[in-house]
Amino acid sequence: MIDMQLVCINQLYFSGSPARVDDMGRSRQRKPHPSTALPGCVPVEVQEMELDTLYGYVAKAQRELLNDAEAKALHASLQTLGVLMEELKRKGTTLRRLQAMLFGSSSEKTDDVFPPTAPEPSVPGNTPEPEAPVGPEPAEEKADEKPKAKGHGRNPASCYHGAEQVQVPHPDLSAGDSCPECPKGKVYPMAEPAVLVRVVGMSPLSAKVVELDRLRCNCCGEVFKAPAPEGMGEEKYDETATSMISMLRYGAGTPFYRLAKLQAGLGIPLPAGTQWKLALEAAGLLEPAFQELITWAAQGDVIYQDDTTMKVLSRPDLMTRGTKQRKGVYTSGLISKAGENWVALFLTGMNHAGENLAEVLRRRKGELGRPIQMCDAAAANTAGDLDTIVAHCLAHARRRFVDVAEDFPEECLHLLESLREVYRNDAETKGMSPPERLRFHQEHSRPVMERLRAWLQEQFDQKRVEPNSGLGSAIAYMLKHWERLTLFLRVPEAPLDTNKVEGSLKRAILHRKNSLFYKTLNGAHVGDVFMSLIHSAELNKVNPFEYLVALQRYHALVEENPEEWMPWNYADTLAGIGLAG
Repeated sequence: MIDMQLVCINQLYFSGSPARVDDMGRSRQRKPHPSTALPGCVPVEVQEMELDTLYGYVAKAQRELLNDAEAKALHASLQTLGVLMEELKRKGTTLRRLQAMLFGSSSEKTDDVFPPTAPEPSVPGNTPEPEAPVGPEPAEEKADEKPKAKGHGRNPASCYHGAEQVQVPHPDLSAGDSCPECPKGKVYPMAEPAVLVRVVGMSPLSAKVVELDRLRCNCCGEVFKAPAPEGMGEEKYDETATSMISMLRYGAGTPFYRLAKLQAGLGIPLPAGTQWKLALEAAGLLEPAFQELITWAAQGDVIYQDDTTMKVLSRPDLMTRGTKQRKGVYTSGLISKAGENWVALFLTGMNHAGENLAEVLRRRKGELGRPIQMCDAAAANTAGDLDTIVAHCLAHARRRFVDVAEDFPEECLHLLESLREVYRNDAETKGMSPPERLRFHQEHSRPVMERLRAWLQEQFDQKRVEPNSGLGSAIAYMLKHWERLTLFLRVPEAPLDTNKVEGSLKRAILHRKNSLFYKTLNGAHVGDVFMSLIHSAELNKVNPFEYLVALQRYHALVEENPEEWMPWNYADTLAGIGLAG
């Protein structure tokens, strides 16, 4: 917990300018103005000091009083405080933004930003609805409660499609036998059997130790060893072991050292170095399938795009772009929809998302038209040499109003309610063809968006909003990018937001949180290969573990014809050559 005195602005802040010290090197002090004291804060003298000076104090204390762990904790606390103070001095910073930095973003649903139980502010231009009668709800209204969403509750037995299936016949009866309870009836099989589900625990990786008898001749010294059981391969680790390691590492975000510790505790040691060696070798076998995924992604009709920062400890010289040197490393996420098939790509390096997309689209067939590129309005997303139809994310524009909802409740509620109606319309279009979806949005969503645009422009025209305020900045952003934000009203298949690719990027973010970094760019590429194959399989509702096993087991066939080993057709390929199962 951060002490209340630390976050009170009138008590302590760090200046970005050089430290103000006297001739003896001590920092100057000044007393706070009484009118600026915040409620609940005890007035103290304010220190204006650079972080480097405090770090020097920590180093001195470490030599005399603190151990390494205590000094490290204090150093991290000072860094946190410095970030908060710098954020407080930024233009447009809000309490909601600081809360998101410290504790993570909360839900941005309209009902969470403006809880319906609280008195809702009046919306400009709308007549307030009459208050509901006080007292218990009528019986009819209780009966009309909203039904629970599909999938709510426990998982049925049909969800356990990966479990071992066992059929148990009745020990005494079969179809056509006389009923044991009445003399006239006969029993017949029911359409659905009774089902029991039993879930057992086991080690992520199990092992089998086989002892082979050895006999030696006491005369010639020849040794005779018993043959290995059928199906016992030569390799110590088979494809299933490598696939499970990769699933845990790059699918679930479990670092190698954590899995090594877990396996050691279960009596089946698996060193972290061995795990990396297996993953590296498997990535080489999977490379043809990964490259084919990139080719398929280039043919997509709609490509979602975003990126996130990544840390690589050892990397080549800094990349030079024009007159600037680029220091950062990024993981770009691309989700491409080609027909009914989905492809997920993760690309880590010093390129931005737009530059990575441009490289991918070099593989696009010339006879295809321009794809729809769904991204946010960051310049990095269109940095490459692209020939696309650009659509911008409506959720990003909406989020700017959520951030200032506490300061401008009436205006923000009006916008959130309007966009909620558009999203409800989009939910109604599920199952429609692209032309039908476009007509539906033009009929139902276009009037909503046109009224919203007129209202946004009116706020500036009638000077109801200060352009430099948080609300003014949000309105200006939406008006500036209006054409790309509303592409779904003019182009079939144009999505509303980038939520699909942002969800996929959580895999890279999970890696960054749990493992903190990649050691090299080559290690990052291994992660990209596995994340792309795993998430592409999931998007196409294919078991990713079985998919990875098949790609490794038949890697020679994959290298010859990688287009036949995509997530959506590899099962048919196996069946066609008699290798299914």
